[in-house]
Parts: sequence; C-alpha cells; structure tokens
Amino acid sequence: METTPVKKVTKRSLPAEVRTAVKAAQSKKGEDICVLDLRVASTFTDYFLILEGTNPRQNAALSDAIVHELKGLGVRPLGVEGTTHGEWILVDYGFLVVHIFSRAARDYYALEKLWGDAPKFEY
Repeated sequence: METTPVKKVTKRSLPAEVRTAVKAAQSKKGEDICVLDLRVASTFTDYFLILEGTNPRQNAALSDAIVHELKGLGVRPLGVEGTTHGEWILVDYGFLVVHIFSRAARDYYALEKLWGDAPKFEY
C-alpha cells in the first residue's frame, strides 16, 4: 500500500482554521501556545492546538473565542468537553483538536512530550 507524502507546513502555510484559532487564543491572552502537526503521527486528527490559561474562567473565555472565530469561517466543533471545571477544555473539530489547560493539568498530561516527534510551532 503506497502512502502519499505529507507536504511540510510552516506557520504561514498552516490551514486558515488553525491560524484563526491561534489568533483567537492570542486575543484572549492564551499562554504557551503551540501547534503540533500530527498528520504523519496520528490517524484521528491532523493538528493539536495546545495552550493554557491562568484560571478556569480564562480557559472558558479562550474556548469561547476559538469557537466563535472558527464559526465565522463556517467551522463548528464536533464536540466540546471540560467547560464545567475548566482545568482541561477540549474542542474537537476533527482535523483540529484544541486543548486548553491549566498549568497543572498541562504539566500532568504532557501532550507535547507524548507527541514529541511531531513538528511543533510555538507562538
């Protein structure tokens, strides 16, 4: 079975939806923002957007901003989890999974280490 080579991306050539989600996170003061390109490493999604907020309320605002901005592009999430407690909010778009963490939850789950071989773009 032949596989098609995956075209290398840069920050500028990431899909518009991913760039829009990053900008939305930046607009609400999301911290330690990064995008992992998982197209080669995973079959369930193409990209992770990982970031953190300083408290559950800010995490909810980050999630709301991302959902709002992507809705403007005609993209709606398949699901949103974790808004009740706000320690780890997951917004699933299929091709993009957004992880909004508290610092403690991000350190505990260490997704960047788990997917350490994936190309990473930091903001």
